[in-house]
Amino acid sequence: MRGPPRRRGVGVTEAPDAATRGRFVVFEGGEAVGKSTQAGWLAISRDAELTFEPGATRVGRELRRLLLEEYAGRLDVLTEALLMAADRAQHVAETIRPALEAGRDLVCDRYIGSSLAYQGYGRGLSVDTVRKMSEAATGGLWPDLIILLDMDPLRARARGDAGTDAFEALGMDFHRRVRDGYLELAAADPGRWTVIDADRPASVVREDIAALAADRLGWM
Repeated sequence: MRGPPRRRGVGVTEAPDAATRGRFVVFEGGEAVGKSTQAGWLAISRDAELTFEPGATRVGRELRRLLLEEYAGRLDVLTEALLMAADRAQHVAETIRPALEAGRDLVCDRYIGSSLAYQGYGRGLSVDTVRKMSEAATGGLWPDLIILLDMDPLRARARGDAGTDAFEALGMDFHRRVRDGYLELAAADPGRWTVIDADRPASVVREDIAALAADRLGWM
């Protein structure tokens, strides 16, 4: 009987055959840009699994409570990044990797890019440190496609559906740094990231996502 994959080191993943592995798509972006709506639509249209970070597992729900409720705004940035990495490690082990290895497609609302943008660019922790944490937590499992829904933070806040968690109370300068960080990440890895203008009707954004998924992944 084949055992579970072993983690040999940062950036090394024992993946199943590419022909049988599911495809992994991640939606990234700032607050109130429509990530959850578009991720849900793509998952339904593709009959893919839909998941999210932080808090998709039982352990993750406890970590999310600590991060966004009980200790919201009171954690050292390194502590915050480590808790996010712990959530991601459990998420990959329990949900993401098993789905992909079983040949199921998976759509995720936030992943490594969120830690890089929020704890790195937004809160000032070394981006390299955050990247190494996330690569260790995931065994180097990166998405096949990252869709960055981009919008000016002032325009996003004007939508009126931004929530009230800790990140949304950090001020507009913070959100501008997050946006700038996302755009820098996308520019540095255009083979994986695609930026889509989210400051348009959801139906128009959806059309662009459908065309992108068809072109990059063969999803029709």
